Amino acid sequence: MKRRTISIFCLIPLLIVLLSCQKESIEADYQIIPLPQQIQIVSNEKPFILNERTRILYPEENKGLKDCAQLLAQYIKDKTHKEITIGSGKDTNNAILLQILPKDKNPEGYQLEVSRQHIIINGNSEAGVFYGIQNLRKSLSIAQDNENIILPAVHINDFPRFPYRGAHFDVSRHFFSVNEVKTYLDMMALHNMNTLHWHLTDDQGWRIEIKKYPRLTQIGSERKETLIGHLNDRPEKYDGKIYKGFYTQEQIKEIVDYAAKNHITIIPEIDLPGHMQAALASYPQLGCTGGPYEVWTKWGISENVLCAGNPETLQFLDDVFDEIIQLFPSPYIHIGGDECPKMRWEHCPKCQSLMQKQGIKSDSKYTKEQYLQSFIMKHVTEYLKKKGRKTIGWDEILEGDTDPQVTVMSWRGEAGGVKAAQQGHDVIMTPNSVMYFDFYQALDTEKEPLAIGGYIPIEKIYNYNPVPSQLTDSQKKHILGVQSNLWTEYIPDFSHVQYMVLPRWAALAEIQWSNPKQKNYDNFLNRLGNMLKLYDLEKYNYAKHVLNVDATYTSNPETGCTEVSLSTLGNAPIHYTLDGSIPGSQSTVYQKNIEINKTSTLQAIAIRPEGNSEIYKQQLYFNKATNKPLTLRDSADKKYNGQGNGTLVDGISGNATFGSGKWLGFSNGKDMIATIDLKREMPITSASLHTCIATGDGVFDAREICVELSTDGKVYHKVASETCPMPTEHQKGVKLHTLTFLTQTARYIRVSVISVKQMPAWSGFPAIPAFIFVDEISVD
Repeated sequence: MKRRTISIFCLIPLLIVLLSCQKESIEADYQIIPLPQQIQIVSNEKPFILNERTRILYPEENKGLKDCAQLLAQYIKDKTHKEITIGSGKDTNNAILLQILPKDKNPEGYQLEVSRQHIIINGNSEAGVFYGIQNLRKSLSIAQDNENIILPAVHINDFPRFPYRGAHFDVSRHFFSVNEVKTYLDMMALHNMNTLHWHLTDDQGWRIEIKKYPRLTQIGSERKETLIGHLNDRPEKYDGKIYKGFYTQEQIKEIVDYAAKNHITIIPEIDLPGHMQAALASYPQLGCTGGPYEVWTKWGISENVLCAGNPETLQFLDDVFDEIIQLFPSPYIHIGGDECPKMRWEHCPKCQSLMQKQGIKSDSKYTKEQYLQSFIMKHVTEYLKKKGRKTIGWDEILEGDTDPQVTVMSWRGEAGGVKAAQQGHDVIMTPNSVMYFDFYQALDTEKEPLAIGGYIPIEKIYNYNPVPSQLTDSQKKHILGVQSNLWTEYIPDFSHVQYMVLPRWAALAEIQWSNPKQKNYDNFLNRLGNMLKLYDLEKYNYAKHVLNVDATYTSNPETGCTEVSLSTLGNAPIHYTLDGSIPGSQSTVYQKNIEINKTSTLQAIAIRPEGNSEIYKQQLYFNKATNKPLTLRDSADKKYNGQGNGTLVDGISGNATFGSGKWLGFSNGKDMIATIDLKREMPITSASLHTCIATGDGVFDAREICVELSTDGKVYHKVASETCPMPTEHQKGVKLHTLTFLTQTARYIRVSVISVKQMPAWSGFPAIPAFIFVDEISVD
């Protein structure tokens, strides 16, 4: 008995050792971003266990796949702390095999097979293997040193929806280092993007060395100071600091090579014939006036453009592109063509002489100056074609005599892309209403870094379809893909760059790669959580709005309530209050729509183990018109329709962002004429409303406001009106209009807000109707 007791105690230390050697396990998750085309879990197969003895194997003497193997080994080390060896061979035991076995015509497709013995990535090309590696990288969970990684058995067949999956990067307005551009490329690879559209030249700086024209970087890469704040701020303020930077040709080659290893093609843009003031400052003889010019210190559109009638201009462009094509192996070169004012050409003897010599005349479609721009663009296109390159231009390239082989990048909405596809041009969709990631991504702009304006939240991006429904099947084939644009007027550093594109790129990646029939925003948000963890691992600075509480408001005229729906990433518990107190874990848990029927302050917070969200806050003010039936004579613009007509009486006032979804916008000369049924007769002494003003975007205040009352809804009489002054310079903000009158008894109230029918010349939109944005009509 004594000996038995001793033997048991002797075993205890051994048991402790054995238990301590046991490793925790963590399971991979194939629900990644972008979502693969086909995922089939093999439930009757045992999983693969990734451990320190796992090897990554590639075909012997295949340098491309060796590079992929090294990349995958680094990814695994970053996420799991495991040192995985690589080598050549085909051993299938405890191995990750990389191989090229084309199975279909899509060169970027791949098949990922996981079984108990091995993981096999079969790519249709090296690029296909690369994207299979990205899939595996994102599927792996972030683990500790003592954790094994379990990968459930699976068959994944995957390929991209579009061959062109782009991201644009403006380094002219603000310059970014070689390492920062490389990080931008790393971020693109994580999102399965394959094309960087690199905006290298503009009025505010020339950023690429051209050896034949050294003054382009000696002078054109440096501006004496930079505008602080927005272009339409008055007075304008400047920082008084010299700003400079450019890439040598050796640095360009280094970046191009780095991109190629990430299977990313870099398309350089030399924007012409406008946006050329930095070049004109360097070589003033290329301008219509001969200068002097300076590298522009402000934003917007400069009137100084290349002189189309000067023979030196075409020779300059030929010489520049000779060096560009030596640096960039891309089959495409972007030649701009956007926002080129024609005023200088209209008064330039050389330009007028050239048009006369070439027989260039105005017609019912375009002016002769627009055809003159086409003359330049076609010259460059033909020159590049002789060098074996294709051209891309912004959608203005369609204005005039367009080369039939040019690819059109549609930025002013989708109209240019639709027109181009109908004419047989290939198209890349990048409409500014959805794909301009320099726009705000949150409604509370006071908490956001300065942005150019607008409002493009991640949900709006996710729900975008870049293939317009009005195209025929054959025309739809011309849509090569979709791209986000990042203009950097208000983005001075790289941390800010990351903040503006992440996680919006995650939504873009699903548009570019995944099957649109599988898209579901709630499902996307659930998958986004793992992507955010990867951003954290890579130390990317991303916007965390998706972790906050989001609210949708609907006016219900039947109950008189504003119905509120709350949501947050991953369905984390949401707690809220309505009495102005700070919400916390003890506050009411949100379970279904909240019905609010009086003036209240809604505050909400999402509570997570890793940390709580910011507190969401919204004030609702109730008055006699709140949640009453409202009809409009003319419907709002479909892009700016808020939550329907009830947006005007839901108790919530819009902020200074007209595209926030809190305003109703009216375009094409339409007025906002609303009739509200108060449901019973009652005394009325005033009516008020808000207008949003952003004259730089063609959004003006009202021209006139009128209030009419009725007891029967048929006969109305005017009780108050107001004429608003036409501004003489740019304005931005929210304006409250209150019209008071002697007490009247009425059931119906009609409020008319008349828009500006012709904007003034200084606005940049002369002689066309302004937008009018209206919100929250109050009646007291």
